[in-house]
Amino acid sequence: MMTHADMGPEWHRIDLLGTCLAAVRRGEKVAPEMKKNLEETQTKVSENRGRPPWSDIVEKYSLSRLDQDILACVLAPEAEPRVAWKFRELQPGEPSTFPCAALIRELLFLDSDETGLFQARLGRGAPLYHSGLVETCDGNLFLPIRPMPRAKREVLGWDYPADPPPGSVPIFPTGNWDELVLPDACKQQLKEFMLWITCRKKVEEEWGGRIKGGPVALFAGPSGTGKTFAAEIVAQALDLPLFSIDLGRLVSKYIGETEKNLNALLNAAHGQSMILLFDEADSLFGKRGEVKDARDRYANMEVSHLLSRIERHNGPCILTSNLRRHLDPAFARRFQLVVEFPRPDSAARARLWELHLPLRAPKKADVYCDWLGEAVNLTGGQIKNAALYAAFLAAGEDRPISLHHIARAVWQEFGKEGRDMKPSSLGRLEPYLSEEQP
Repeated sequence: MMTHADMGPEWHRIDLLGTCLAAVRRGEKVAPEMKKNLEETQTKVSENRGRPPWSDIVEKYSLSRLDQDILACVLAPEAEPRVAWKFRELQPGEPSTFPCAALIRELLFLDSDETGLFQARLGRGAPLYHSGLVETCDGNLFLPIRPMPRAKREVLGWDYPADPPPGSVPIFPTGNWDELVLPDACKQQLKEFMLWITCRKKVEEEWGGRIKGGPVALFAGPSGTGKTFAAEIVAQALDLPLFSIDLGRLVSKYIGETEKNLNALLNAAHGQSMILLFDEADSLFGKRGEVKDARDRYANMEVSHLLSRIERHNGPCILTSNLRRHLDPAFARRFQLVVEFPRPDSAARARLWELHLPLRAPKKADVYCDWLGEAVNLTGGQIKNAALYAAFLAAGEDRPISLHHIARAVWQEFGKEGRDMKPSSLGRLEPYLSEEQP
């Protein structure tokens, strides 16, 4: 990474350009000493830009000389406070210290022939935006343009965290691979999904692979089988922040709002090193229905837009689904990977009981995890909840965890499903439900 000292001439040049612009606005001529200082500084800037790591960034993102000037202007307020205050003075009425497109155009003293090219370099398809280095101004010359975290990391060398996209909440993983109780084949698929992220540069840039976007993975299986936890483990293994998308804030009953919200989300996530998790994605990417009226036709168009927009997003996304058959087949074909999460068998259930019953808690001699794994058919999420519930029951009585506590906890867990309950539902735990065994 380029150090702050290496960028000194860049900030000095922009500071001088700001001083020159202020003089021109007052109707004054730029002093010869100022011109000479500016010329000498611009020579140093050109020399710096021809050397790594700046030259590597230019090659990586295909940045033109004008792109580099724009990027330097946008980063300058972050790197040098004096430039930020100068931009504030040059943009009266604008509270932001970041430059708008109009100010950058003035700072660079572009003529009328260069203005069209300048506007094109700030469009959505231009390298600065497409690579996730700066925000787009959406054609508005007077909107401030901000640097994205990627620019601060790669140009300034800052260890800058990813910004949460709108409508998302961060998830902070705490588990590890050993705690992920899944068949070996599922774990292997998760590690293969990680290859799409860790080996992308080699396949795309060195080997010439044509990668449109993504990668996108579907984690499908019953509730409580570890889909969200697996996403956390993948994010932790890759050392990437994980953001769960709040579908309640994303999906709107008003026409066009869902598309707008999703676009804002993915635009903000563009170019940032993060994983987006769409939990219970059935509600967002369901099957398209028969068209009976205009609203149905629009709903289908909306789904098509969502599918296409997710596919084009340049970054890893994980979707979870309890009911895979509810997902539109047209979207399912776009997944790089589909991982099926099965209900745990008796051996897996025994391992889950072992993991979730508190390690240092006292337990009665007849509490065997192998026996519990065979006693009742639960998912991993249900076992986790029941194990903790039993622990609190035992702690409240100041006694060791017993099969009676576990039976009561499992009964409570089954009760969450809202179905008619019978003691026989507890299987081998039924005799322990009514009272503490001697």
